Amino acid sequence: MKGIILAGGVGTRLNPLTEITNKHLLPVGREPMIWHPVKQLSGADITDIIVITSTHHMGSVVNSLGSGQRFGCQFTYRVQEEAGGIAHALDLARQFAGGDDIVVLLGDNIFEYTIAPYVDAFRRQEKGARVLVKEVGDPERFGIAALDEKHILEIEEKPDRPKSNFAVVGCYMYDDQVFGMIDRIEPSKRGELEITSVNNLYVDRGELEYSFVRGRWADAGTFESLNDANALLLGNDNRILS
Repeated sequence: MKGIILAGGVGTRLNPLTEITNKHLLPVGREPMIWHPVKQLSGADITDIIVITSTHHMGSVVNSLGSGQRFGCQFTYRVQEEAGGIAHALDLARQFAGGDDIVVLLGDNIFEYTIAPYVDAFRRQEKGARVLVKEVGDPERFGIAALDEKHILEIEEKPDRPKSNFAVVGCYMYDDQVFGMIDRIEPSKRGELEITSVNNLYVDRGELEYSFVRGRWADAGTFESLNDANALLLGNDNRILS
């Protein structure tokens, strides 16, 4: 199993903090934000990791993470030259994945507890994909899932009238069929390849399972949520709880 960290984008919502740096290098607690997904993957026994980021900030990301020795990992790096959506960024890892199962983390998603139990549940799946869901108070900001006891039945992207309060958060686990799924989707109205479109293809096959996120979670893409992520990790001394 291999790990993929998506750390591209321009961080527009965090201007002017992101005028001269990648948002994933902003501090959360006592460490750069991007260290958190690395520690999450290594804590789930995933040590072969690719980091995908933008052209302008690749050097700074490499300077922060290095070869991976500090984290007990081995890093590969890839540049996303244009913002084409999460699925577009994920497709850049096709050769790296090499037919293995993958765990994808968005670099700005902060979890209070380890993702290891969810990864273990995915390892026990015979096929398909697994996502993490978290109940939120502002479901119109997220991809929202309709659930049964085991599978996700539908995902709506930022719905005006949400069918639930369960958001699909930035941790996705896929079998080796995912890149074929990416080949099948079309750009959305905003011209991007959406990860929700990929997930809904797994829904159509009855192969998208889910786990509930334990503890607190923050999507550190706005000033308010960055503050939440900082408070979360500062309070835990940047430790990931088990």
